[in-house]
Amino acid sequence: MNPLLRLLAWSFALLLLALPVVAVVQGWIGGERWPIRTLVVKAPLELVDEASIRAEVAPRSARGFFATDPAAIRQALAALPWVAAVEVRKQWPDRVIVRLDEHRPYAHWSEGRMVAEDGRLFRAPADADHTLPRFMGSDDRVAEMLAFHREARPLLVLAGDELAELQLTARGGWRIRTREGLVIELGRQEALPRLARFARLLPMLRSQTGDRVLQTADLRYTNGFALSWDAAPAPAPPSASSPA
Repeated sequence: MNPLLRLLAWSFALLLLALPVVAVVQGWIGGERWPIRTLVVKAPLELVDEASIRAEVAPRSARGFFATDPAAIRQALAALPWVAAVEVRKQWPDRVIVRLDEHRPYAHWSEGRMVAEDGRLFRAPADADHTLPRFMGSDDRVAEMLAFHREARPLLVLAGDELAELQLTARGGWRIRTREGLVIELGRQEALPRLARFARLLPMLRSQTGDRVLQTADLRYTNGFALSWDAAPAPAPPSASSPA
């Protein structure tokens, strides 16, 4: 036989042998014979909806075990809200196993992002908790702000208030706004000791001002602090006397 014809014959035979394998792997045939029947999610889900996971896995595993691509599933699940990390693998004969880690939200950040408990920044989902504090600073100072907040918040809670907003300025100064609307300037040096001293006095300061609201506290002084209150409420006009 002509060598060229022999080569073509062997190539055609190999193609016939390989075609069924390729067809199974690509999901062209055999999907109904080796279907994915079970999805196992290994994660204590609190924020991610398991129905959303199943909705992403189902169409990507519909062509059977061999045609299911774990990388494609992983990419789809990683785009879900609150997902921090995800691993996907197949287990013969009919399982897809998903291991998922959620972001644990700690604070709001700029540009529609949030700070996770581990310091990572991620896109804020639409259902994010709006009662969480807001951080303002540069992206490379997130870890520093987390550590500061974890020490500063208990000081204000003991004083009967809550830290609503924490700012680290470009010059390294700390600024706090509380839930009650009080703005506290702490500066760059000894910020936490200053806050601790002031927080011990805060309940007394508020109790002595009557109806006036403490608005700002500047603690950037060596031996004291400067306070400002809102304007005193206008006295009520005298009631008109009844005609005789």
